[in-house]
Parts: sequence; C-alpha cells; structure tokens
Amino acid sequence: MTEFTLFSGRPQGADALGRLKKELDTYDLLDQLQIPYFRVDHPAVDTIAECSAIGDLLGVSICKNLFLTNAQKSKFYLLAMPGDKKFRTAILSKQISSSRLSFAGPEYLQEFLDLTPGSVSILGLKNDTGCRVQLLLDRDVVLGQEFFGCHPCINTSSLKLATADLLNTFLPYTGHSPIIVDL
Repeated sequence: MTEFTLFSGRPQGADALGRLKKELDTYDLLDQLQIPYFRVDHPAVDTIAECSAIGDLLGVSICKNLFLTNAQKSKFYLLAMPGDKKFRTAILSKQISSSRLSFAGPEYLQEFLDLTPGSVSILGLKNDTGCRVQLLLDRDVVLGQEFFGCHPCINTSSLKLATADLLNTFLPYTGHSPIIVDL
C-alpha cells in the first residue's frame, strides 16, 4: 500500500517546482481568501475508487464531480455528489427541469473551467468568470458535512477544506450559487 503524507497548506520550496500553474493558482486563491486546507499529494487518480485511501488520510470523502450538459449544449452543470452514490440522469433532470443530460465534452471542460477529465473539481469554478456553469450540490455533500474533499484543479493532489468556507467564502467569490439536489 502506498504511503501518503498529510500537509497543511500549499507546497513549499522545491515541492512547488514542476507543478502546473492552475494548481498553484488554486492555492493562491485559497490563501487569498484565507481558507485553510489540508493537502495530500499522490499519483494521478482518475476514479473515486482510487481516491479511497487518500480520503481516509484526509478524513473526508472525495466527491464525485461530473461535468454535464443539456442536449442542445446550451446549459452546463457541475455536479458534486458523494462518491458512493449512483448517478441517475432521470432523477437529476427532473429536479433541474432539463431533459436529456449527458456528459459534456472535454473541450467544454477546458473552455469553461480550465480542467481536464479526471481533474474535475468544484475549485475549477474560479475559472468560470462568466458563470456559464451551474453548480449542483447533492444534499449529502453539504448538509451535515463539516469538511469537503476535492482536487486543486489537478488529479495529483487532494484537499480537505471546511464546507462552510466553500459555501460562504469560495462560492460567493466566484459568483456561483449552488442548486441543492437530492440524488
């Protein structure tokens, strides 16, 4: 089993070298907003199953993040939900009055959030300055959860931050108001 180290805050010194600008920009913004966080660096992970040991060390469940669009590709959604829940398109479509939801292509993910598949994160909303993406939060992600787990816009690190800081500081800064859904 791989051993991981828990860090408080951003990478420092030589540890910051070679990291992508989008990751460092994420730490800059969290620091600017005075949002404390814990960090674990790890090999690239592409699935929720791979995030299990990382979430255990952080003491949080890493959310499943899905980037979705309607059939006309005129509305885009970022859904954050518990990793152990099954995604049922029909249930979500009914709640947000949008038929025929599907996964949005990587070109939209790059254009709107400056993210790549496998690195989808709520923190990517910092790049959506036009608020073209509607955030959807599953009720189980926000209600009663003291902490929130996500990637810093790259899937080689994972963060733990207070859910209250996400909802009351980060999202208002980005201009995104979440819709709470019940999956």
